[in-house]
Amino acid sequence: MTHGLGNLDPALRHAWHPLCRSDEVTSRPNAFRLLGESYVAFRESRGDLRVYRNQCPHRRAPLSLGTCESDHLRCVYHGWLFDSEGICVEIPALGEHATIPSRAKLSAPAGTFESHGMVFIAPLEPKTPRPSISVAHDVSFQRGDLPVIETRASAGLLADNFLDMAHFPFIHAGTFGAGEAREVPLYNVTRDGLRFEAAYEHEFANREDRGVEQGVRPLLQRRRLTYRYTAPFHLELAIEFLDAGGVNVIGFFLTPIDDDHVRIYSSLWRNDLDGSVERMEDAIAFEVAVVNEDLFLQSRYEDLSLPLDITSELHTRADKTTVELRRILSEFVASI
Repeated sequence: MTHGLGNLDPALRHAWHPLCRSDEVTSRPNAFRLLGESYVAFRESRGDLRVYRNQCPHRRAPLSLGTCESDHLRCVYHGWLFDSEGICVEIPALGEHATIPSRAKLSAPAGTFESHGMVFIAPLEPKTPRPSISVAHDVSFQRGDLPVIETRASAGLLADNFLDMAHFPFIHAGTFGAGEAREVPLYNVTRDGLRFEAAYEHEFANREDRGVEQGVRPLLQRRRLTYRYTAPFHLELAIEFLDAGGVNVIGFFLTPIDDDHVRIYSSLWRNDLDGSVERMEDAIAFEVAVVNEDLFLQSRYEDLSLPLDITSELHTRADKTTVELRRILSEFVASI
């Protein structure tokens, strides 16, 4: 039987996943779903991040309905109060000097950290590297966030789609694909554990370049595309405009919610917009249109799993990145 990676594969609990954006976490507890489970996230008075399973150990009430009291979280149901380490320090029904049961504590994920405007958690001991974005701390880049998209999809297939170079002229004919060459040039993939990088150059129709309208540069220009992947579902594409100048970095972060739904977080880092808010808004709208073109197909897959057996599908030389994706995820799953 061919093994396919589904959204709730048990091995994924040993990986880093985006839970939400950093600015979605406030002093008010909020719920976020990942791998079929609900987590509550909030910030303490000093801004420190806290994440727990969204379930009180007493009667399993959603903690996201509770309130934050300085560095403490109070359950809405019976008023149990938990400190910054998730340990219960007050049970009102037992009185002021009651002995608190040792099991009265919250369940936290194995790991939590923030990077490039995202909150990441690992439900169990993580076996994957911490995700990062190459230009996240470069002050010359302007950042813009796409709206969060929740859709019926496979996280594995969406990662596969992001890394795929051969579908541009077809799926994206309505945005940028009409000017794309159909042949994918030769390129190499450089593997580093559960990461890889691949780059190639090609000609494209740069309709965004103002120099084309001014007659300074031709419509057909050169660009370098560098894909960076970190298992399981963290992706980056750096687009260098070799003729017009400037770099556009697209971050693509996938959260498997349940068996057949995924939340897509995507952000742009641009160093060629001169700080213009309007131009960034236009760039974001364009990328949303690109994602929607992909989802027209991806949301309609009947089998929402990514085949990990290389022999179960037909591959060509144009599929090096997506084959490497399957190899990495297959090795990761087998290692758990």
